[in-house]
Amino acid sequence: MTFDALEVAIQIIETLRPVLKRVKTQDRSLDDQMRRAAASIGDNVSEARLRVGKDRIHLWRVAAGSAAELHTSLRMAVAFGYVTTEEVQPSLALLDREKAMLWRLTHAGGSAPRGAGSRDRSSP
Repeated sequence: MTFDALEVAIQIIETLRPVLKRVKTQDRSLDDQMRRAAASIGDNVSEARLRVGKDRIHLWRVAAGSAAELHTSLRMAVAFGYVTTEEVQPSLALLDREKAMLWRLTHAGGSAPRGAGSRDRSSP
């Protein structure tokens, strides 16, 4: 069984690679912040998956906060002229998906509702 919220977090990092490469040449601090926010999403989603109760919800909220931070950082990178809107669009789309899954997870009372972030890939 895969956990969709974690898989999307990994996909976000994959789409960020060329963006981060360009941002790093212009603004090392923003590059570092974006890398840490992206890693935080995956780390907290993964850790929350193995926790229960309020601890689990807290970690998903931290991941959602990191997703919001990364979203804003990408918009700032565009505003500064480091990258184009087209270059960040795949990451922004995945971040919107991630934030929607995390919203459902944090509003489900601490347990992952059926289909809200996890699914069995073996079923059709």
